[in-house]
Amino acid sequence: MKLFHPEGSEFHRMTRLPPYIFGIVNQLKMEARQRGEDIIDLGMGNPDLSTPKHIVNKMVEAVKNPRNHRYSASKGIFKLRKAITDWYEKRYDVELDPETESVVTIGAKEGLGHLALATLGPGDVVLVPNPTYPIHAYSVIIAGGDLRSVPLTREGDFFHHLSVATKQTWPQPKMLIVSFPHNPTTKVVDLDFFEKLVDFARERRLLIVHDFAYCDLVFDGYRAPSLLQVKGAKDVSVEFFSLSKSYNMAGWRVGFACGNAQMLAALSRLKSYFDYGIFQPIQIAAIIALNEDQRCVHETAEIYRRRRDTLIHGLKRVGWEIEKPKGTMFVWAEIPKPYKKMGSVEFSKLLLKEGKVAVSPGIGFGEYGEGFVRFALVENEARIRQAVQGIKKVLK
Repeated sequence: MKLFHPEGSEFHRMTRLPPYIFGIVNQLKMEARQRGEDIIDLGMGNPDLSTPKHIVNKMVEAVKNPRNHRYSASKGIFKLRKAITDWYEKRYDVELDPETESVVTIGAKEGLGHLALATLGPGDVVLVPNPTYPIHAYSVIIAGGDLRSVPLTREGDFFHHLSVATKQTWPQPKMLIVSFPHNPTTKVVDLDFFEKLVDFARERRLLIVHDFAYCDLVFDGYRAPSLLQVKGAKDVSVEFFSLSKSYNMAGWRVGFACGNAQMLAALSRLKSYFDYGIFQPIQIAAIIALNEDQRCVHETAEIYRRRRDTLIHGLKRVGWEIEKPKGTMFVWAEIPKPYKKMGSVEFSKLLLKEGKVAVSPGIGFGEYGEGFVRFALVENEARIRQAVQGIKKVLK
């Protein structure tokens, strides 16, 4: 009997995915740690803070109930979907139907990927800002869609680039995926921006997907608006939120999507084939997170603000001046001029080798991310000050 060997076989979707650029720095980081070197990891945006006690306690209580050990609902239990729609009404004065306009997802990343798979077909054109969080682009590629980049740079006007990309695309784009506050550039917008975006989409029969993961990590008096606050937004858009950052529940993998009922029905139907929903005690704990005292969210944002200031002020003292972000848990830093020709990957390698600091190279977020690196504020202030000292050795 001749055995099948997959070597040399092509897996169609895998051939469309580019190499994961962050793997280069991650490999060097692991090798350095295996040699016993103390590497301060400001690369991956993996929250280091603990989940608030009242959420953990509810999880523990729910786990002890055998009724919660069975399969759950793929689109989430009704009480959690009701907590989600109540959360929107309290925070943004947005009314949503928990039955048709809300779906629980296994984190925002899973939801984004499966929404793309549920709504896109081969050749469907999707516009995505560049640079961007990788799943925004790769979800389109995995679904068989046709990706078009819209430059998101400090110098250019986003709507001008969006208009040009739309005019130059045939067939006409089907979807636009955005995220504000933005990862990695930390760009923030006001409600007028979203009103203009919804008008743009409705005129061109364009669907909008908005990743709202960093809505609570905002500073200096800025408050992030929800896309769904715009009149008519539900006609064309879906908004995702994740409890990972606001409630330090990254490993719990719980998020949700709200908005257009037709798009969410497609997502819900696809998920019914793929999963039985999140472990029910996690969903019950998520209800507590959304419904109860939100001071823990503000405390988390304040910790990130202090870390941001420690990094920005520290780097300024050693000659690297960076604009202060008003949102996210990141700092998007233009590479100092003497090192810019190296490119973001080689500069990241230099910081790791000589400064013992791991960062994410900007090119990993798209071609327009070249010339930048991204710091994730996932170490305490003492470690960030140590990182600054390491970077000082490189820059001198």
